[in-house]
Order: sequence, then structure tokens, then C-alpha cells
Amino acid sequence: MVSLLVATTSDPASINPANALLAMPGWQPGPHFQDDMKSFVNEGLRVLLHGKSIVVEDYLDTRWEEVTGEVVDEVIFLSKHTAASNKPALTVHPIGVPHLREGDVPPQGGKPGWAALPNPRIGPWIRLLKNIAQAHNLVPEFEITLEATHHGPMTNKPTMFLEIGSTEDYWKRQDAAQVMAQLVWEGLGLGGGTDVGNWSRENDKKKVLLGIGGGHYVPRHMNVVLKDGVWVGHVLSGYSVPMEDPKGETNVEIGGTWKQSIKAAYEATKSAFPGGEIIAHLDQKSFKGWQKNAITGFLTEQNIKIGKPNNFY
Repeated sequence: MVSLLVATTSDPASINPANALLAMPGWQPGPHFQDDMKSFVNEGLRVLLHGKSIVVEDYLDTRWEEVTGEVVDEVIFLSKHTAASNKPALTVHPIGVPHLREGDVPPQGGKPGWAALPNPRIGPWIRLLKNIAQAHNLVPEFEITLEATHHGPMTNKPTMFLEIGSTEDYWKRQDAAQVMAQLVWEGLGLGGGTDVGNWSRENDKKKVLLGIGGGHYVPRHMNVVLKDGVWVGHVLSGYSVPMEDPKGETNVEIGGTWKQSIKAAYEATKSAFPGGEIIAHLDQKSFKGWQKNAITGFLTEQNIKIGKPNNFY
């Protein structure tokens, strides 16, 4: 089983952390994958570099397996993060566009209605990232945060994005690149350490948070995930659970793709955490009464447990 880390030379927030990682000991050239990509190997990690947008190369995990015969366990992408606020941030998030309708064109990869398997390391790694960033004096300048589930590319194996934001000056920051490289090095247990966030080894606490509601940086879900021992799957912000306002009518079916989105996120999270108890955590304050009633009714109907923060630890 190998971990596949993907970076692109077209993005400084992607290639700089990759280069910082490749400057650490133990690397060898990897197998020939395809002419326009380079690969490197170190213990159980494979680094793949290409020159395109990070969201356009679909199914690199499956393609790697077909070419090399190695079984891929997880996929990690390095990327830049953009935000209207332009604030410096280091982020971790699962991917997918489960709220889009068939026929919609996803703006940044993926396919409508799809949610990738979330990488079980996301929760433990956001906590590890916070510690490493603090040790490198990047906090409080950089915010360390989860982002909600969004964008592609398509993958079959548990996936996460590690991003540096939010403007070109920050994308190029070597200290931020070094922190992301250190996160991967320590998180995967390279150089003789024990890897962090290994579900199959550490799953004595079997509760997994499925976040629903809130803004893109999901602060109320983040408050729970920062506690030790909390696992996190998909995190759907408000824009990923679109609901059509019934305009005061009662007992009507609430339109929008919110049910499809919740279901896809739940199923993917369940698949990524075998044996786990998936518990929905709602950002209550972000919903109007009719929305909250509809969502809790649907979750109950689907036998998805709903939890409060203290149910996770």
C-alpha cells in the first residue's frame, strides 16, 4: 500500500512544499508514469509532479495502480488557496461537488453529485498542522483551518487537499511551504516516525463528524475537530445543501439538491471509515427553523445520528 502525493509545477503553493519535502532525506526517482509527469519514492510515499491545474487530472490513484502495480491507499494534493479576504491561511479539506445537479459544469473539477472518500487523516492532520505552524511562528499570522468539501479532481481512494492561501505573496512563502512539507513528513511517519491519523490502527474512538451547515471555513465544526481524538469526514457548508424556501407553506417537499448532497457525503464518509459511527454535526445557527426541521427530519429518516459537540469526545 502506498500514499500518493500530487503537486503541480504551475502553482508555487503546490511545487514549493513538494520541493521542500523532496529535499528531506531518503528520496529516489520513482517509476515512469507518463511522459509529462515525474515521480519520486520514499518509503511508502510516492510523489507525482505534473504541470497542469491541480484539479484536472482525474483518477491519478487508479492510473498509478494500473501503471505500477502498486496499490494506492490514499491521495494527498498540494495546492494554493484563494479567498476574497486575501487572508493568509493553511487549510485542509475533503473534496467533492455533491450538491451540483446532473448537467451542471463543475467550476473546478469533479462531477455533479460526487463526493470523494474523505481521507481519515483530515482531523488528526489539522491538529498536527496547527502544532507545526505554531512551532514555526506562523500563528497567528496564518489561520489554520478546515475548509468545507469542494472541487475535484475525481479520485477513488480517500483524498484530501493541503492548501496555502490566499494571495501570491503567501503562496510563495517558503516558511509556509516548509510547514506543509513537515506536515506530510511527520503525518506519514517518514524517517522512522509513526504516522498520524491511521484509522485502521487508531479507531478505538469510532465517532466520525459529518459537518452540515455554516460558512466555507466551518468554524463551529472546526471547534469540535480541534479537540484531540475527533475524526472528521465530509463537511458541507450551507452552499452545498441548497434548499428552496417553501415561502411559509407547511408539509411541502423542500426543493433543492440538499438531500442528494447529504446522502453522497454520508455514504462517502461511511466508506472511508469502516466500522465508524458517522454522526451529523449541524451548525444550528446557520439554518432557519424550516431548514433545520427539514434536515433533522431527513437525517432521522436515513438513520443518521445527530450529535452535539460533547458527543464527539
